[in-house]
Amino acid sequence: MSEVVRLILVSHAMTDAMSAGRFPVDEALNTLGRRQLSELDAPTADTVLCGPETRTRETAELLGLTAMVDGRLADLDCGQWRGMALDEVPPDQLTRWLTEPDSCPHGGESIVALLARLRGWLADISRTPGSALAITHPAVIRAAILVALDAPPKSFWRIDIAPAGRTAMNFRGMVWTLRSAVTGQ
Repeated sequence: MSEVVRLILVSHAMTDAMSAGRFPVDEALNTLGRRQLSELDAPTADTVLCGPETRTRETAELLGLTAMVDGRLADLDCGQWRGMALDEVPPDQLTRWLTEPDSCPHGGESIVALLARLRGWLADISRTPGSALAITHPAVIRAAILVALDAPPKSFWRIDIAPAGRTAMNFRGMVWTLRSAVTGQ
């Protein structure tokens, strides 16, 4: 039997941009986000990683974890839409972005590009012995799930990842499997 690599993906806790329905910026957690984390038990792992943004590093810190920053766990780059509310984006551009995974009308990163980034990251993690914990973003966790399930990119927006939620995956026998997805508060 092959060795199992266990991966836990933790979504950062709530931020003001999330609360207001705005595209993310590099911001700290808000009061609700800090409260969400005070109610959670920190998962343990042999390797602990996080995205480079303030909100992922702060989530790790508040969980009492020392995480190495991995740039591949960075949030989906929303380009010129950073900080904007959904209703501030031209409707035709928003529709295109939500329905065409290879488009990026905001000048940032497409869903297809994010999936490619996560595919490479998961390949590297699959060669890491033991267990890994990654504190990252809802978009990154959605992408990891799609890669694990070999699901089409158009499924990206059909997965809800809650703030401070956990998703567990295992790698065994050359494939990733989704073990569980637990929503946050």
